[in-house]
Amino acid sequence: MASQIRRRKFLATLGGAAAWPLAARAQQSAMPVIGLLINGAPDGYAEMLAAFRAGLNETGYIEGKNVAIEYRWTQGKLNELPELAADLARRQVSVIAVPANMASALAAKAATTTIPIVFSTGADPVQTGLVASLNRPGGNVTGVSFMNWELAAKRLGLLRELIPGDGRFAVLVDPNDPAAETPTTDLEAAASAIGLQLEILPVRTNRDIDTLLVSPQALLLSRRTQILTLAARHAVPAIYPAREWAAAGGLMSYGSSLSDQCLQAGIYTGRVLKGTKPADLPILRATKFDFVINLQTAQALRIDIPPILLARADEVIVRGASSSRCSAARQLRGRSRLARSRRRSIELVRSS
Repeated sequence: MASQIRRRKFLATLGGAAAWPLAARAQQSAMPVIGLLINGAPDGYAEMLAAFRAGLNETGYIEGKNVAIEYRWTQGKLNELPELAADLARRQVSVIAVPANMASALAAKAATTTIPIVFSTGADPVQTGLVASLNRPGGNVTGVSFMNWELAAKRLGLLRELIPGDGRFAVLVDPNDPAAETPTTDLEAAASAIGLQLEILPVRTNRDIDTLLVSPQALLLSRRTQILTLAARHAVPAIYPAREWAAAGGLMSYGSSLSDQCLQAGIYTGRVLKGTKPADLPILRATKFDFVINLQTAQALRIDIPPILLARADEVIVRGASSSRCSAARQLRGRSRLARSRRRSIELVRSS
């Protein structure tokens, strides 16, 4: 009798142990899954992915706890985007998130008309056909536009102020980026209007140049360390599309923060996971753009920054050095002002 009781207890325990993995798997399968589609390599996206996860956290989602993320990287091979996007669509992920790249967003849109897509991009999402309008994106796509391509002419002007004269000005571009053609043409027109001849350099070009403007493209971002190293080695004055470049050692940058945009994209992704339809989420647009000068890099390149540029800078990066043109008090005020405005860097723009 006692042996029968022990046997029943053993079988009950065994049954419970066998059922537990099934319950765990059921719970795991119920966890929403985000598919991250990125045209680049992990090394260039660490800061932006951290910001994206922070945005998710603000909406109550924590990776590995109540949401899973599947990563798809092209490693710079643009032709792989369609298949990677199709793979996420076949897996029926809950949301496809596309940080800082138009080509990936277009590939995701081509792969599915039902799975929600949240993007962040520097190109015009209406002009590229990603959404119908800013206020009413329609369909299954929404996100953040940080307008980095539209600021290219402004960057060129700042570079001209730094290096006046008739030097060889060049813009580094990824010619395979579908969002690059129109902005590049506009930039050439802007250069011509101020009497400059602008040379368009494909990524793999090896030519001598005097100054460089780096485009806001995923391939270039994934090679940020290499580009910054080469610019320093060959003493090429360059301006970059976002603060993250200057913070990593670039001479100057003008644009909105990539991390801020990815933070907002993470928040939007969390809202979609909670049930909001992408069509009901207007496109967010950046309204604050920071001009950043890395004074340490300028000193290393033996470039004398004009006082007028220092006065206009939103932030001057100084590490272990002081600048006679930018007092410590002004730097502290600028950084405090930047910190206060960081959370306000994106506002909803409603068309008239």
